[in-house]
Amino acid sequence: MTVNRSKRSLGGHESSGYVPDRRRRRPPAEEGAVAGAAAWIVGYVLTALIVLARIEDSELGEIADGAGDSASGIDFVGWVFFNGHFVDTVLEGSFLGFGGSSAVSFVGGDGFTPLVYLIPVALLVGAGLAVGRFHGVTEVGDGAVVGGLVVPPYLALSVVGAVVFRVSAEGGGARFSGYPELLPAVLVAGVVFPAVFGAVGGIVAALRSPER
Repeated sequence: MTVNRSKRSLGGHESSGYVPDRRRRRPPAEEGAVAGAAAWIVGYVLTALIVLARIEDSELGEIADGAGDSASGIDFVGWVFFNGHFVDTVLEGSFLGFGGSSAVSFVGGDGFTPLVYLIPVALLVGAGLAVGRFHGVTEVGDGAVVGGLVVPPYLALSVVGAVVFRVSAEGGGARFSGYPELLPAVLVAGVVFPAVFGAVGGIVAALRSPER
C-alpha cells in the first residue's frame, strides 16, 4: 500500500505538480558579467561624448594642452568618468623639486554637467534590472543578490581604468602627473556603486515581476 501511494504521489493527481525552475535558480553569473561590463563600457562612452564636446573650453582642456603629446583624450575621459562616481582626480606638479598635489573633480561648478553623476547610476540600475528580469526573480532578496552580480566585471574594469588612466609629463625642470585616486576608484566606483545600484535594479525587477 505504501508503494502504491508513493507512485500516485509522484506520478498521479495527488502530486502538487511543482517542478523547480533550475535555470532561474542557477546563479546568473554569466548574465551579470555581461550586464556589468556593458554598464561600465557604455558609461565611459557616454562620458566621452560629454567631455569631448567641450573639453577645449574647460580646465581639463588647459591641462591637456600642458601635458602635450604625453597624454590622450582617453585618459581625460577616464578622469571624468571616475569623477562621476565621486572619485577625485589627483594632480601632482613640481618645479625644480618643489611642488605639491591636490584632489579635484571636473564635474559640476565650472566643469562638466552634473548629469555625469547620473550616468553610472542609471546604467547600473538598468543592468541589475535586466539580469533580474532575465532570470524572472520574484522575491526582493533574490533580486538584490542577482542584481549585485554586476559587481565583479565592474570592479575589474574599474581597477584597470584606475591604473591605465594616468598622465605624466616633464620638461624644463617641471613635472606633472594626474590619475584617479586609487582606493576610492576600487572601493567606491568598483564595489559600492555596482553593489548598491545593481541590487536596486534587481529589486525593481522582482517588484515589477508579473508573477508576484
